Amino acid sequence: MRPNTKLVTLHDNIKQIVNLLGELVLQPRINAIKWSRITKQTPNIKIGYPGQHLASLITGMTGERSGARGNDIADGSEVKSCSRIDQLDKCNSCELPVARLENKCSGCGSSDIKRNNDSKWLFSIRNQAELALLTKKVPRIVLIIGDYPNFEKNDFSTLRFQAFEIWPTSPRQKVFSEIMTNYYEKIYLGHKKANQSSNPAPKNFWPYQYQFYICNPIQTFSCIVEKSDSSPKITIENYVKPSADRSKMSSVLMPTEILKEGEIDIILKKVPEVLLKRYLAGFVGKKQALSLSFKDKAKLFANGINEELRAVLPLRDTDKISTAKTSYSRRGLK
Repeated sequence: MRPNTKLVTLHDNIKQIVNLLGELVLQPRINAIKWSRITKQTPNIKIGYPGQHLASLITGMTGERSGARGNDIADGSEVKSCSRIDQLDKCNSCELPVARLENKCSGCGSSDIKRNNDSKWLFSIRNQAELALLTKKVPRIVLIIGDYPNFEKNDFSTLRFQAFEIWPTSPRQKVFSEIMTNYYEKIYLGHKKANQSSNPAPKNFWPYQYQFYICNPIQTFSCIVEKSDSSPKITIENYVKPSADRSKMSSVLMPTEILKEGEIDIILKKVPEVLLKRYLAGFVGKKQALSLSFKDKAKLFANGINEELRAVLPLRDTDKISTAKTSYSRRGLK
């Protein structure tokens, strides 16, 4: 998990990141929103190639002018981007599409709108060579995401951009390779055997879901953009220097609400008591903790599930096509 410092050739990166986001993402989006109000077309600006530019500045390494071929980053890292910004929504009353910037359905006038928040990273693995490349040869996966930090509050003006890293050959993040291998062997090959004329969907890797957290991703960048629709103000919240050793950095915490009761029990049974005492608020011993209600067990993990605690958790559903989505209805919201 040590970047090749000889390839770190981009500097003054925080300033450049702010300029990049302003010029390649935010200002084009403001222009698209202006025209979207006139044309009624989606203002969604795809984040694919801007995401690669952003990844270069975050890692401090140039790309190889490869487009969809070759290395995304000079050290061989793979960049995956997804954006939940300006996704197309749907009217719950008449099911017509509704733009993110619209408060009412243009078809029936209803304000009962299903707001979608389900974009994800996609990994296409079609043969053993591609599996080996992703799990054994690529030094790291850089995951870029643009989303709304206050989505549940119906705040679509505040944006967030983040980057996470997964190093597939690191023992800390080996679960990623297990997940991708299970997808290829159990889903892809199973589908091809039954339907030789078609390819199954790529592996959906969902942000902020169970499989994401058990891979122990490390956040290397985060920024908040306020007033994104008019006069954007960018605040950098986290920036890991390109040459920094990631091996001793903490991975992101898993929220307690993601766990099922059986999974909490696994942690209580398998994690050494010395660690449970260190990390759990109000821990009173394994036997008493296991006798608590699910609600009270969850309270023990109020600070989240860190890497040491979740190390004992199973993969969960890696032999099934993932269909988890995050959406909400703004019924009754003003």
